[in-house]
Amino acid sequence: MKVTDFGVTLKGEETKLYTLSNQNGMEIAVTDYGASLVQVFVPDKDGHPCDVVLGYDEAAGYEAGEGLFFGAVVGRNSNRIGGAAFELNGKKYELAKNNNGNNLHSGPDYFHLRMWELKEKAEDHLTFAIDSPDGDQGFPGAVHIEVTYTLTKDNSIKISYHAVPDEDTVLNMTNHSYFNLDGHASGDVLEQEVWIDADRFTRGNEELIATGEILPVEGTPMDFRTKKPLGRDINADYEALKFGSGYDQNWCLNNNGKFAKVAEMSSKESGITMEVYTDLPGMQLYTANFVINEKGKDGIIYDRRSGCCFETQVYPNAVHHENFPSAVCKKGETYETETVYKFV
Repeated sequence: MKVTDFGVTLKGEETKLYTLSNQNGMEIAVTDYGASLVQVFVPDKDGHPCDVVLGYDEAAGYEAGEGLFFGAVVGRNSNRIGGAAFELNGKKYELAKNNNGNNLHSGPDYFHLRMWELKEKAEDHLTFAIDSPDGDQGFPGAVHIEVTYTLTKDNSIKISYHAVPDEDTVLNMTNHSYFNLDGHASGDVLEQEVWIDADRFTRGNEELIATGEILPVEGTPMDFRTKKPLGRDINADYEALKFGSGYDQNWCLNNNGKFAKVAEMSSKESGITMEVYTDLPGMQLYTANFVINEKGKDGIIYDRRSGCCFETQVYPNAVHHENFPSAVCKKGETYETETVYKFV
């Protein structure tokens, strides 16, 4: 465990960076500002450490780049809610309209722009906590939320979410790390290959709001059941790709709600492979289509397609579609989910 200063926020908050390492030469760093994942060093095929996530050198970068969500814990609800409003138990709740009249990632008062309390630290894990009061971001009920990052002996980053609301509410959290397995400074990820265990995906409209339709990947550029380079079909003349300016959709995973391997990304150049495991029913694959000329770690300029997100989740806009898995957590029930990024 190593603790270093990570800069001061505009509010005058002093932030820290907590670094964990294992015996294999893998290292992760997480800040208490937003509980964001800042660094992930993995040995490449030659044994050299390679930082495979996009990010910033200090807290001020995360403040300035708030809309990109580098390494962010997203809550209470990840992804988009159409019309920035929903009904629950006969009552309508209004959210901020921060994305074409819709709500994106529960903002603009995002969780990753808040200080989290370091509740527990050990050689292999860090637990961060935040209290979200009733009405926070427009959602009902007070919720105490904890997120634990664990670095395992087998080179896995285990992200565990735990919360118990005091009223029925929406809870659908994710991690928004951008992965580039050739290293964060290496340019685009279009030659890196991806596999997703999903036969279907949720259709989105021009504003990327899930319509409730579930479409087959068969015969479309959305089919990742056979591993392929991200760039092979990304510019195809296909509705979802045109609306998202690349991949920015939710895949309906074949894990049947059980914890399982659901995706894989690999680079022939670095020799690094990352496996994704989750117990959640959906996953947003996002190819950094709206990252433009962004100054990141070490002064590196990130641009379009410079990383890829694997955002495990309940399907987007689930509050408006009864045929989707529910994102509602009942009063007193435990919200508990886990996602693992394993490097092999």
